Amino acid sequence: MRNVILAQNRHWSEPYKNLYERDVFKTLVQNLQTKHIQVIQGIRRSGKSTLFKLLINYLCKNVDPLEILYINLDDPFFTPYQKDATKFYDIITEAQKMTQKEIKYLFLDEVQNIQGWERYVKSVYDSELFLKIFVTGSNSTLLEGELATLLTGRFLSVQVYPLSFKEILKINNISNYMQLVKEQPKVLKLVDDIMEYGSFVEVYESDKAFKRNILMSYYQTILLKDGVANNAIRDIKSFKELSYYLLSNVGSLYSYSSLAKAVTIHDKSAKEYVSYLEECYLCSELKQFSFSLKEQQNAKKKLYFSDNGFLLLSFKFLSNYGKLLENLVFTELLKQGYEVYFYNKNFECDFIAQKENRIIAIQVCYELTSQNRKREFNGLKKLPFEVDEKIVLTYNQNEESEGVRVVSFWEYFA
Repeated sequence: MRNVILAQNRHWSEPYKNLYERDVFKTLVQNLQTKHIQVIQGIRRSGKSTLFKLLINYLCKNVDPLEILYINLDDPFFTPYQKDATKFYDIITEAQKMTQKEIKYLFLDEVQNIQGWERYVKSVYDSELFLKIFVTGSNSTLLEGELATLLTGRFLSVQVYPLSFKEILKINNISNYMQLVKEQPKVLKLVDDIMEYGSFVEVYESDKAFKRNILMSYYQTILLKDGVANNAIRDIKSFKELSYYLLSNVGSLYSYSSLAKAVTIHDKSAKEYVSYLEECYLCSELKQFSFSLKEQQNAKKKLYFSDNGFLLLSFKFLSNYGKLLENLVFTELLKQGYEVYFYNKNFECDFIAQKENRIIAIQVCYELTSQNRKREFNGLKKLPFEVDEKIVLTYNQNEESEGVRVVSFWEYFA
């Protein structure tokens, strides 16, 4: 155990280096002022561990590094501990023997791997054993269920995504509108790259030759570890087939019965499998925008993936720039905190995005032409409800016409 603890806590000897600062980091620093448990949730490899390291570096400016303990529970060493949360006490005791210091800040990475972790965290929180506790998880059900209710009122939660377009611009030293316009060829190349390969940090940094293999590794790990294992799925073949079918039909309307027919499973299984894919943050199911909850539930759905790189695994979208841009716009709206719907009654509007009291209607069109202009504009102008703004998002076009704003992806999300 000592070797594992030592390997995972390099900050005891030196700060972590070569880390990208994330926009959500500011919120996490502000939250240090509270005693509440800090929960960070999101898809695997999205940067949760990096945020832990950024926080540790920040704390080390005023705290003895030996008083900060980081435990990555994805490490195979902790596999025997999966059904025994009391082992946390052994880990803490061993760390304090090693450092001869009292642990004041506890970081638990991928905490969902230990059954009953909630009881341990609640116990040490209530007894004020640590100044602050931080946990990450790769499943949206982390704070749901009977045990998780134990922590109600005791935690603050943030969600982490792969790099946003704005963060990628910052990494490339493009931080204002003047630079954006001046460096337009470079900016468009960045859009091309994330449209095809997505924005996971490791994928973003890798050579083109390795990107697909890395994405396939992520995809398989998420399916098997966060999907199959967490939900005890027996029909693994059908689960994988449904996932691949959805991957190949991004943005298409479906019902659970149509999904069931496509992969020869029961309607109930199709609905469950989609929920499992959502729980591990692989994709998001969109509902029809309606003020009637019943209508939302009964209408057909659409689905988008959390990172464009996964679409590369289907081959279907390699030259379908319209669908690639559509999925990319969805991921950026998600990263900006919007609740996203669609509208489809006699005509379609790609996205109805809502945040606080503001509603935006968005059509995504890679290139606006005389042939498609009327259809794209009608999808906005015919909406039977009021919205605050009507936008056609394109790859690289800008204009304003008939109360509709046409704007390029790179300018809108910069």
